[in-house]
Formats: sequence, structure tokens, C-alpha cells
Amino acid sequence: MVTIKEIEADSLEALNELYSELIGHRTDQVKLVEAFNRVKADSRYILLGAYVDGELLGSLMGIECQDLVGDCRPFMVIENVVVSSRTRRQGLGKKLMTAIEQAAHERNCYYIILVSGEQRKEAHVFYESMGYRDEKVEGYRKHLSSH
Repeated sequence: MVTIKEIEADSLEALNELYSELIGHRTDQVKLVEAFNRVKADSRYILLGAYVDGELLGSLMGIECQDLVGDCRPFMVIENVVVSSRTRRQGLGKKLMTAIEQAAHERNCYYIILVSGEQRKEAHVFYESMGYRDEKVEGYRKHLSSH
């Protein structure tokens, strides 16, 4: 049985395993715990997990951002979408995306922003099946070095 719910601290080891599939290596556990605690303390963040019979097999993070133009409604940014390679094409991603979209509606968000690496073609097909469209905007990223 699939359950979509907020991720709690007892799932951080499993979350780290999922993130290693997403980025190709494990995240430093100490840094992960520190960042998780900051995320959990900030109501703008939503960290959802897809659990199958109690095992965390998918996750995503949503961040509510307040806009200052037009009607000044917030928007949602979705990041770190990952489903275990063992359970892809079984509906977990769809359940996660549906849940974050519902949360965005509840928060009166005007739109959702989702970016995905150019090389993740299979993920792009999935996002398009969920109604996301490539609006042909340019995306830029600048990595900042640590001080």
C-alpha cells in the first residue's frame, strides 16, 4: 500500500539513499540532518515521501515563495523529485506530484515551477504527462563556492 506523507527524521537514511540515485552520491549525513531540521522548522517547505508498506521509495520537496507582482499570490517551486529505480512506473511519482499540487492549491499558489536537468529525458516525459509544459524559457544557474 502506498502512503504519501511528510518525511520525518526517522526516514533520513532512506532519503539519503534516494538522493544518491538522484545526484550519483550520498549526501553528508551530518549536513543532511542539519538541513532537514531547518526545513522542518520552516512552514514554507513541504517534504513529501512515498512510502510502500512503510519503506520510503520516493520523495520531493516543495517550497512556497511569496510573489510581489500582480495579485501577490505565492507560487510553488518543486525540487529533488526522485523515485527509487526499483519502483519506477508504478505510480509513486504521480501520487507525489498530485499531493504537492494539492498543497499548492491549498496555499493559493498561482503556479508551480519545476526544473529538471536536460539529460533527464525520461523524467521530462513523466512531467509532461502530469500537465507540465516546456514553456521555452531560458534557465540559468550559478554555483556559488563556499567561503
